[in-house]
Amino acid sequence: MQLGTAFFLPRDIDADLDRWLEPFLDAAGRSTRRKMAPLYVRGLLGSGGRKSIQPMAERLGLPGHDRLHHFISSSAWDDAPLWRVLAEQVDRQVGGEGAVLVVDDTGLPKKGALSVGVARQYCGELGKVANCQVLVSLTLARGAVPLPVGLRLFLPPAWTDDPERCEAADVPEGARSAQTKPEVALAEIDRVCEAGLRFSCVLADAGFGSSPAFRQGLDRRELAWAVGIACTQLVYPTTVRLRPARTPSGRAAKHPVPSRPPRPAAETLGTRRWRRITWRNGTKGPLNARFAAVRVRVADGPLNAEGTRLPGQELWLIGEWRDSGEKKHHLSNLPRRTSLRRLAAAVKARWSCEQVHQQLKQELGLGDFEGRSWTGLHRHALMTCVAFAYLQRRRLKAAARGEKAAPRRTAATAVAA
Repeated sequence: MQLGTAFFLPRDIDADLDRWLEPFLDAAGRSTRRKMAPLYVRGLLGSGGRKSIQPMAERLGLPGHDRLHHFISSSAWDDAPLWRVLAEQVDRQVGGEGAVLVVDDTGLPKKGALSVGVARQYCGELGKVANCQVLVSLTLARGAVPLPVGLRLFLPPAWTDDPERCEAADVPEGARSAQTKPEVALAEIDRVCEAGLRFSCVLADAGFGSSPAFRQGLDRRELAWAVGIACTQLVYPTTVRLRPARTPSGRAAKHPVPSRPPRPAAETLGTRRWRRITWRNGTKGPLNARFAAVRVRVADGPLNAEGTRLPGQELWLIGEWRDSGEKKHHLSNLPRRTSLRRLAAAVKARWSCEQVHQQLKQELGLGDFEGRSWTGLHRHALMTCVAFAYLQRRRLKAAARGEKAAPRRTAATAVAA
């Protein structure tokens, strides 16, 4: 493929990228899309500034940016087959027993109010409420090797309550109804499972794990999971029993009464024995903290007459006590005989998704898209995930050859490795 003089890749890398992209191009369909997709990925992999369409077109040496813009923003074609190919490629690299699927969200700070999904909401990148877009992300990881497989925009009420605003941003009809982030995540999990993605456990922070509907949704899908929760989450001991109750008139009450009251998760773990466990080696040495775990029944059943949630299923309650003094709390449906070391390793395996978010934004331009449409944003997100997957493939090949990576590398230098 001929590129302008403003941008090029080493000849062997250029050919390697073309070969790796072949399954995506087969799914793209028309010849114009087969030409534009590799150009867009090259623009994301290149250096030289923002990864929005016009600057990339200039660096690629294209006479204009219209064709690149049409490829990324046109709703005339369906990119679902490309998302499926991405899931298949990611599964081939790291999927299977021992892989984990990490659910999270990531914020893209934005100015103005016209870009799809923009509203004042919590932005994790800034650590505060700000004007931003929020994407629900899915990352498949095995050890220190993470790969993104899903990025789906969360639409806040300011959008779902405004049909005209959704229409102007070309939001599909099926996406205009109000959905919580956990609901978006479950839909994305269904999508990647249908594509054949293989993993052993779903992981999520308290933003998702505190939702009983999310946890129950994972159970209905027969998935193992370990999720963060608030320290105030109420739990019962496994010895709790339900006694029949009666109304003041003597009739049987709708819900029974638990024999013991629920207690906050933090209080329940307070009297447990804590053990120091190392879960992996970091760049500055072993990473460890103190952990404790106990079997409990979560207070997420029906409400009784006093407004208290009745006991739900039996789960693991896991506590993490960091040397800084900070404590984190988690729930998991892993088997009763699971060791504390394995429980600790499971809840700490989420760390790699932060690497993905950082590189997608800082090196591959996830937040640089300047269009306003639903289609454009999601297709740009798809192309950044494709570019990331290619970089990870090259890194894995280099590691297999025994080559040492540089301490800190940009996307452009990683491609040249």
